[in-house]
Amino acid sequence: MTLPAFDPPVTATDIPRPEHPRPQFVRKNWVNLNGTWDFEIDRSDSGLDRGLLERPLNASITVPFAPEAELSGIGDTDFMDAVWYRRTITVPADWAGLRPVLHFGAVDYDATVWANGTEVARHRGGFTPFDADLSGIAAPGDDVEITVRARDLHGEVQARGKQATWYANTHCQYTRTTGIWQTVWLEGVPRTAVNRIQVTPNLAGRSFSVTAPLSANLPGGTLTATLTDMNGRTVAEASVGTAYDLAPSLVLTVPAEDVRIWDVGDPQLYGLEISLRTGDTEVDRISSYTALRSVGIDGNSFRLNGRRVFQRLVLDQGYWPESLMTAPSDQALIDDIELSLAAGFNGARLHQKVFEERFLFHADMRGYLVWGEFGDWGVSGQGPMGANQKPDASFVSQWLEAVQRDINHPSIVGWCPLNETHQVLHDRITVLDDVTRAMFLATKLADPSRPVIDASGYSHRVLETDVYDSHSYEQDPEAFRTEQQGLAEGRPFLNRPATLGEIGLPHGQTEYSVPYAGQPFFVSEYGGIWWNEQEAAEAEQERKAVGSDQADSWGYGDRVRSEEEFYARFEGLTNVLLDDPNMFGYCYTQLTDVFQEKNGVYDFKRGQKFDVERLRKIQQRPAAYEERTD
Repeated sequence: MTLPAFDPPVTATDIPRPEHPRPQFVRKNWVNLNGTWDFEIDRSDSGLDRGLLERPLNASITVPFAPEAELSGIGDTDFMDAVWYRRTITVPADWAGLRPVLHFGAVDYDATVWANGTEVARHRGGFTPFDADLSGIAAPGDDVEITVRARDLHGEVQARGKQATWYANTHCQYTRTTGIWQTVWLEGVPRTAVNRIQVTPNLAGRSFSVTAPLSANLPGGTLTATLTDMNGRTVAEASVGTAYDLAPSLVLTVPAEDVRIWDVGDPQLYGLEISLRTGDTEVDRISSYTALRSVGIDGNSFRLNGRRVFQRLVLDQGYWPESLMTAPSDQALIDDIELSLAAGFNGARLHQKVFEERFLFHADMRGYLVWGEFGDWGVSGQGPMGANQKPDASFVSQWLEAVQRDINHPSIVGWCPLNETHQVLHDRITVLDDVTRAMFLATKLADPSRPVIDASGYSHRVLETDVYDSHSYEQDPEAFRTEQQGLAEGRPFLNRPATLGEIGLPHGQTEYSVPYAGQPFFVSEYGGIWWNEQEAAEAEQERKAVGSDQADSWGYGDRVRSEEEFYARFEGLTNVLLDDPNMFGYCYTQLTDVFQEKNGVYDFKRGQKFDVERLRKIQQRPAAYEERTD
């Protein structure tokens, strides 16, 4: 596949993760600040009282890797209530007239930033970006000392995804991430600037709506958007004045002969340049890209570009053994997509974290379908996995930051703000009901162009949710077929979390969800087949010797005893979903093993466990959904 060259050049090659972290919004003046920072662990969050803002820190760390990760140079996996970072940076001398803005891709969880001892930013939320304007503190050519305190109090309520709330990894709880875990960078931003852009494709009208909120109005100014093909030739251009509207918008109409549609495996893209000018002077310029594609709903059909495309998704948790939630390299992000495609998947559910934006860039470049998700598993606080993850208003604000960051990526075909909430229908509305509805409505308001699942897997609480789904880890294919057959009659299986069984509610009924209303439906988690060859062999020897079947790892259901048994189970479960004409897709758990969770198609180091061509053939047969003629 020949990919378009929309990736900006790096500003350094001797630092980790040197690539531009935000390839859909690029200015020419930027400096990557990854690399060595001074560092200190503040176990009890007493550092401010102990003078860590003023005195030298006692260690160093490699940013952007979290201190729990080996690649950070620390590798400490114990609880850290706070960590501190410090580095002196230099504002480039040729940035005259520009504001030096410091950007953080993500800091887990509660960050405060000082510049030369002055507080310049606070941010709550471990998955989303924030910035700090250093104007008035540092001018071009100046050195400025940056200090960051990141609090990650393990007893506090917060959205944490799959990060363990107890010391050790167990089941599907993984090593924590504390502090800076995405790229830090400095950008030269004009005094009057484009704050962001929102690009909405309109396939029926062969056009794009472009909105560009400004930092301030520019009397006598003009905002111009230029669309180019993958060879750099201009195909459309439009301009609008900037004197009156703080968020000027315009429409780019593509000539019929230049229409190129982004599709699965066929990533047709356009370059997009945004120029803010006053007279002959260019005040600001943004380089980006976009794609013409549509996502639609017709009855119980989920359509891409007006047609049914069966979504063969894989659950991607985005962890690496040496670097945890941060990809060890940009190539590692590409490799995960390529591994997924090789096994026959055409997309992924990006599970329980907001992935680095670079992943979405590579998905855009490869025609790879993506569902965007927030990291809030166990949000009800019920059971040990969610004891510190109860919902509050911060969930809504953090999720909106994620949607705002990623809204322009064509690879994203749906949003999933909540996952596996535990709640039971009754005659009063709970805080979780309020948060569920708030996150659904906020997502629809921020992005009306994509479908939204109100809460994946368990408690569907919004009657008008765009999509319904269920999670089922039934391991017997025939039982799985029986379980799923009610969809044809409008009564899909909606699995109940085991914790609800403990309070006397039978598994498989729907007292915890509002009635299904015929929306597009898919099983967004299934499989999770537990297989580790070496461990299985050892367990078989132990079973024969003493009659037990112990295991250090974890997976769903009964572990298969051979690779051939895996293929039979994988094919049997997958065929149930491929055979259902009312099922628009599935999501298999999962792409890789993650620590002790041994149910990946690949192992944790991305080594092969199976004949992926065999898995690909199982998945690639036509789905009944795609063959419907209605």
